[in-house]
Amino acid sequence: MNKSINVYSEIGKLKKVLLHRPGKELENLMPEYLDRLLFDDIPYLKIAQQEHDAFANIFRENGVEVVYLENLVVESLINDEVKSRFIDEYIEEAGIKEDRETGILKEFFLSFSDKMDMVLKMMEGIRKSEIKDYKGPGLVDLLSNQYPFIIDPMPNLYFTRDPFAALGSGVSIHKMLTRTRNRETLFGKYIFNYNPIYKGTQLFYDRTEDYSLEGGDILVLNKETIAVGISQRTNPNAIEKFANIILTEENSFKKVLAIDIPKTRAFMHLDTVFTMVDYDKFTIHPNIKSDIVVYVLKKINGKMEITEERGTLEQVLEKELNIDKIKLIKCGGDSVIDASREQWNDGSNTLCISPGEVIVYSRNYVTNEMLQEEGIKVHIMPSSELSRGRGGPRCMSMPLIREDI
Repeated sequence: MNKSINVYSEIGKLKKVLLHRPGKELENLMPEYLDRLLFDDIPYLKIAQQEHDAFANIFRENGVEVVYLENLVVESLINDEVKSRFIDEYIEEAGIKEDRETGILKEFFLSFSDKMDMVLKMMEGIRKSEIKDYKGPGLVDLLSNQYPFIIDPMPNLYFTRDPFAALGSGVSIHKMLTRTRNRETLFGKYIFNYNPIYKGTQLFYDRTEDYSLEGGDILVLNKETIAVGISQRTNPNAIEKFANIILTEENSFKKVLAIDIPKTRAFMHLDTVFTMVDYDKFTIHPNIKSDIVVYVLKKINGKMEITEERGTLEQVLEKELNIDKIKLIKCGGDSVIDASREQWNDGSNTLCISPGEVIVYSRNYVTNEMLQEEGIKVHIMPSSELSRGRGGPRCMSMPLIREDI
């Protein structure tokens, strides 16, 4: 069995994690096109990188190996044929259709002598000012001249949680809801097909599927239970397809809990409102209704059976995880104002590096104090710029290996 991936919980001691250090893609954000690129603000790259380096150092100081997305992609381009195919797919998925323009871009990418420089350029996007005579003399060319990019940047890449997810000893590569983020999953395709360490990894979902599934909605609660948010970005059809693939005798997982959350930006993914911090403790967005609907998907004699569970979130979790008493720690505590402010900066989105030990944003000090009062050890990272992307420490990390608990 390929042991390059081992994730059977949210809280087992973290041994290896995947990050992406923000790059020049953030400097290609413009106020006019923030909605198109799913951003609310423009982080200052220099400080964002310093904050991200501090984040990576917390891992290293706690015995966690850090690997970077861009390095795994470069290692996956194992020969000229694979590299050429990768460039072709990237250009096609950027929406470039004309043969003339496709040829110019292919030549542009092949002109990079260093594969890392080429991959970082793909992530950064291409401004029209970078390639002379890119546009032809036609009417369509002249009309499209106002948009400043040939290929859009990928500013969401530092949220490595979403394009694919490590589960058990396998991975799901996702069909993202939006076109701007679906391009990111191409990197996952090449890593899990060609990277010498990760090729041949068992696949539980693929980017070619019809329905959207995103990594921020997937939580591995224990070796038998996966929670998936029915959210703004994850479709119930995708959850059922995913459950059908992962709930097999070869895998340890026995059930998928589909948790119905509000379909709004504030509740974008399940992990923005709900994360596990210890065996029996979770952080939670205070606006999650006390009564919640959870659908339990199990395979009985090879057939999928779905049952509906109603009750408080505590009651559902206690029953499904077989835990006597669950403690939910509210982001911002009982203050409506503190909760709203800290939830805006992902106060509920913590990353557990071992049971009862989490990484948090410095700015969410009310929630951080509450976690400490509950006996949780917090590693505090700077967060003035990274938080502008609307994602917290869990969003920015993809665990690849955790110790079993």
